[in-house]
Amino acid sequence: MIVEIGHFALILALCVAVTQAAVPMIGAHQNNRGWMAVAGPTAAAQLGLLLISFFALMYAYVTSDFSVKNVAANSNSLKPMIYKISGVWGNHEGSMLLWVLILALFGAIVAGFGRNLPPGLKARTLAVQALVSVGFLLFIILTSNPFERLVPAPIDGRGLNPLLQDPGLALHPPILYAGYVGFSISFSFAVAALIEGKVDAAWARWVRPWTLLAWLFLTAGIALGSWWAYYELGWGGWWYWDPVENASFMPWLVGTALLHSAIVVEKRDALKSWTILLAILTFSLSLIGTFLVRSGVLTSVHAFATDPERGVFILLLLVIAIGGSLALYAWRAPQLQSGGLFQPISREGGLVLNNLLLTTSAATVFLGTLYPLFLEAFGGGKVSVGPPFFNATFIPLMVPLVIALGVGPLLPWKRADLGGVLARLKFAFAAALILTLITAYLTWGKSVFGAMGIGIAVWLGASVLVEFGERIGFGRVSLSDSVKRAIGLPRAAWGMTLAHFGLAVTVAGVTGAGLWQVESIQIMRPGDKVEVSGYEFTFEGAENVRGPNYAAERGTFTVRDDGQVVAKLSGERRRYLVSGDETTEAGIHTTAMCDLYAVLGEPNGKGGWTTRLYYKPLVPWLWLGSIIMVLGGIVSLTDRRLRIGAPSRRSSRAAPAPAE
Repeated sequence: MIVEIGHFALILALCVAVTQAAVPMIGAHQNNRGWMAVAGPTAAAQLGLLLISFFALMYAYVTSDFSVKNVAANSNSLKPMIYKISGVWGNHEGSMLLWVLILALFGAIVAGFGRNLPPGLKARTLAVQALVSVGFLLFIILTSNPFERLVPAPIDGRGLNPLLQDPGLALHPPILYAGYVGFSISFSFAVAALIEGKVDAAWARWVRPWTLLAWLFLTAGIALGSWWAYYELGWGGWWYWDPVENASFMPWLVGTALLHSAIVVEKRDALKSWTILLAILTFSLSLIGTFLVRSGVLTSVHAFATDPERGVFILLLLVIAIGGSLALYAWRAPQLQSGGLFQPISREGGLVLNNLLLTTSAATVFLGTLYPLFLEAFGGGKVSVGPPFFNATFIPLMVPLVIALGVGPLLPWKRADLGGVLARLKFAFAAALILTLITAYLTWGKSVFGAMGIGIAVWLGASVLVEFGERIGFGRVSLSDSVKRAIGLPRAAWGMTLAHFGLAVTVAGVTGAGLWQVESIQIMRPGDKVEVSGYEFTFEGAENVRGPNYAAERGTFTVRDDGQVVAKLSGERRRYLVSGDETTEAGIHTTAMCDLYAVLGEPNGKGGWTTRLYYKPLVPWLWLGSIIMVLGGIVSLTDRRLRIGAPSRRSSRAAPAPAE
């Protein structure tokens, strides 16, 4: 009965979404406040109905109701409870239900907290958000019903993909989806502004917190997925430019550009049309990522759908949503006149350069990801575009971006003296040069790009500290006054400092992980020793162990440095009892400067085991840098100027809202 209630609630949610999409939009066009006011209650009702539907499906998983086809295909009675719950979104149907639930959640939050929004803009924004919901609810109900019954019901289910039975993957999809779907609000605000024909500083102030919220969720989701691939898949890497990885990275790049571009609209009343376009493109790339993963054109642990009917439906949604919004942009954008003239060497100019490099890098990732698909679709055969292409095209664009990022925050608005700014960064220059030379000396004979990468990371980190020091008057006033100034800084300034410094830490981690990793693959018997970058790995042997729903062979390695034991690593080969699938669990020991990494492979039948041993310098800095960036986003979001609930617009359409 609960399953049927969930199905019925899903259908009711579609009806409510249609109402939310139509009535407030018509009301805004006719300036009917009563009809516009319908947007708030319908947004809340849609969220409530989808919560009922989602928890009904979760109930079926928790109780192992195998009469539900979705549960039978993705769960079994032996699964631990956490994976029964995460199994709700560990499949195509459930993940799409989560997708539309988060979509409704963001709409309801705007309805509840956007009290200062003009009624017309609020009504149009929630109506556009509901239109997106209508498309995906139709997709779920018509092609991906999660509540479909099986008659007769099987005794047990087939189980969840073993690779997804991991705590990291239990959290990764909801966090990633919050980022994907969060950009829908920026998209809805942009489309609503195009319909209304007005973009001003107040509009940018309303858009920025939503963009920032989506950005930090997407950052956390990408980092969590990369971390999961690193320790779970056993291949020793954290990023491989896989099309599914790229599907989340592209909206992150353009969303980062949007986040910076909105600042120019708010502060200088410039780049209006460009910012609107970025908002449309960011969510469009989120939709394209959904198409890639859900249509069946890709084969991946993430790619759940293989039914062409679903792919055609999503492709139709893409054509309507992306094509319609871009057509509206082409029609209305020329009417958005910008003010705020500025020189190329200025804060605005720096942010424009930031935008150009980010969007160009996103374009290269887009081309490398979709070109093989287009080529195959038009009969050109299969080609593989992998890391060599992306490294050769993406990294050269990121290097000037990171270098410019050290200068940009020090530039004043409208016009700047570049020579004067660079003179203030002499400490950063010196620090970068010294660390580059030290790194080159320590890594002599290895890739020169390693020393360059560390130098760029130090340049950015030191530049961030210089800029922060100037804000608080460090060295010009007493220490106590500097502390008082730091405490009094806007939280957005603290957040920017943390985010940029986190990027510097991440760049250092990418450099070490990508260029200085040492790998050793061999057959080892109990007692055998292998030296990897000065560390001695001793294979102690393998034993059979039993998990809640799997059997495993666990290999133990003792790691010594100068004869002293520094770690004991346990790597496993797991075989899941229901599906028979096998997975690899790496043994990892983390220090401040490196990871020691051991993987147990297959036995050779003669008492030996294939083993893969790694020394991974600076890999922990990848995750640390990501955490610092997310923390920076959270701190910025708490700034009173960015909290949801922006200042009211002036009554005059010609005057922008004042910036605090």
